Amino acid sequence: MSNKIAIITGASRGLGKSAALHLAAQGVDIIGTYHSNVAEAQNVIAEIEALGGRVKMLQLDVGDSSRFEGFVGQVAAVLSAFFKADRFDFLVNNAGVAARASFAETTEAQFDQLVNVHLKGSFFLTQKLLPLIADGGRIINISSGLTRFSPVGYVAYAAMKGAVEVWTRYLANELGPRGINVNSLAPGAIATDFGGGTVRDNPDVNAWVAANTALGRAGQPDDIGAAVAMLLGDGGKWITAQRIEASGGMFV
Repeated sequence: MSNKIAIITGASRGLGKSAALHLAAQGVDIIGTYHSNVAEAQNVIAEIEALGGRVKMLQLDVGDSSRFEGFVGQVAAVLSAFFKADRFDFLVNNAGVAARASFAETTEAQFDQLVNVHLKGSFFLTQKLLPLIADGGRIINISSGLTRFSPVGYVAYAAMKGAVEVWTRYLANELGPRGINVNSLAPGAIATDFGGGTVRDNPDVNAWVAANTALGRAGQPDDIGAAVAMLLGDGGKWITAQRIEASGGMFV
């Protein structure tokens, strides 16, 4: 996978960071985005450079589509000046926000934020980046196990991810003539700081997840980073238009 270039949104922490590190370890160059934490972004740069990889981190609010045109210009400039390339190979739409509320308690503000980040943001960022994606490239849209199982509190978030999964299939069909694979990867409960770090930091929640997972534990960021690297490796070249769940067998 050497000389390939991946764009990963939300690459400064959690699943995005793990994906960036796993891909960098396999020789993939990284363009990552971060929302606001410059220190976290710098840490990712240091870790990837320690692996001998090449990386640039760019600031981006995926929930603000008005900035996408400028961001694409930044990507084109970085590709040319830093990577000596005019195309990139892989796009991982990972950046996300959490909102936990029952259906009755979900506010329009929560709903709109989830739409803007998870659905509208990924949809139109991918559209804007299409001219820069190499033919034969690959796209992974991060979904969620919550599109299959339905605990109270995640109705709006899961609805967005369900829409992402449908969009993924349509995108795979439209981009097939260019040889571009498009899949959705659906993590189960992962021990990160996402959603306030509940799975990671609350022992009762962690134990409940483990008890309801075939492999007997909550997921770790590396479980998902490794899955991303697998799908973008040689083993993923004939996989497209699929929802792949990486949950350790939650609620099977």
